[in-house]
Formats: sequence, C-alpha cells, structure tokens
Amino acid sequence: MARILFVEDDPNLGLLLKENLDNKGFETVWCKDGDEGISTFTAREFDLCILDVMLPVKDGFTLSKEIRARNNDIPIIFLTARSMHEDRIHGLEIGGDDYITKPFSTHELYLRINAILRRTQNRTSVQEKVKKIGKYLFDYKKMVLLIGNDAKRLSSKEAELLYILILHKDELVPRSVILNKVWGNDDYFSAKSMDVYISKIRKMLRDDPDIEILNAYGTGFKLIVNDA
Repeated sequence: MARILFVEDDPNLGLLLKENLDNKGFETVWCKDGDEGISTFTAREFDLCILDVMLPVKDGFTLSKEIRARNNDIPIIFLTARSMHEDRIHGLEIGGDDYITKPFSTHELYLRINAILRRTQNRTSVQEKVKKIGKYLFDYKKMVLLIGNDAKRLSSKEAELLYILILHKDELVPRSVILNKVWGNDDYFSAKSMDVYISKIRKMLRDDPDIEILNAYGTGFKLIVNDA
C-alpha cells in the first residue's frame, strides 16, 4: 500500500481527495500548510507527494525543493488553480513529475498516481543495474552517474531519460516514446520539460567528448558514443 503525503489548504477539497485516495487503497496523510508538510515528510516515509502550489506559510514550489533536498527520488505531483504556462513549466523544471490544474476529476488523479508509481516500481525490478557509457558508469537503480571519483546524483526523470537513451544507443528514439514513458503524456508542457532535461543530461556527460546526444528537430534524440 503506497503512502501519500497530500498537502492542501482547502478543507473541502482536502477531505474529499483524502477520502477518495484512502478508498482507492492508499494511505493518505493530509497536511494543511507547507510547514506541516515538510515536518511530516521528515518524520515519516512516503512513496509519493501531492502538493498544492498556493499554500499558506510556504508555497508548494518551495516545499517541493525542501522535499527534494531530503529525498531526490520521491515523485511529486503539483495541484494548482493556476493555468499560466510559465507556472506549469516551472513546476516540471524543478522536479515535479506531474502537474494537474484545478478543477480535475479524482479518477484522473488516481490514474496519474498509478502511472507514476508503476514507473518508480519498474526501476526496482531492473536486472542489470549498472551500464557503461563511454567513460561513465550509470547505476540506474541508485540513479548515480560515475566518472572517476566524481559521482553525479540524478533525479528520477533524469535517470529514466538517460536509461532509455542508453538502451537505444545509436538509435533515434522518437520524442513521443520518451514523453509517454517518462512523463506519461506527450503534451506541450511535458515536451518543454523534456528539452530542459536533455540539456541537463548533456551537461552531466560533457566530461567525455566522445559522447553526444543528437537532436533530430521535431522527431527525437539519439545517443552517440564514439568508442575508439
């Protein structure tokens, strides 16, 4: 049974979603502001966080950064009444796994939670944990990229994205395939977020000049490793 940290200040929506998620088989811990959210997260183990953006005391974006500082792996879904493109993209760029604009159906939220948890659980079942890429070693399960004595910690999305590219090394991976496997959809905001993550991964791999991620504009990406 997955345990969910749910931070929402609206008492009606909070009670409704907690009861709905509990009825779906989750253990839902409901907090009503950002400070209560981070203290609760620090005290207990969780499998996923659902954070309202417009919270009292401490907003959801700030709360998510504090959560990420304690656990870089845990999936985060943002809930918000905001519909501005910049807010949604910002939520994805700072490590959110999904972003749902109010009003929404509880069934849609349930489906998105399950999709994220499936991706998280799939990582734990991978048989081959470590893959070599040029001068790097990539530990997919631990989400760590190693070169010499330097270890770079990856976020959940960075690890998923790099793993797909490595599995299909020297092949063009369509954008839609990456988006649906890592983000769970191929909408505009996820596509923008993916481009940001590709840039992050390129920077992580820049210590090996024989590694390149090619962008076939509008089509997909290809990981090239020039092994001498």
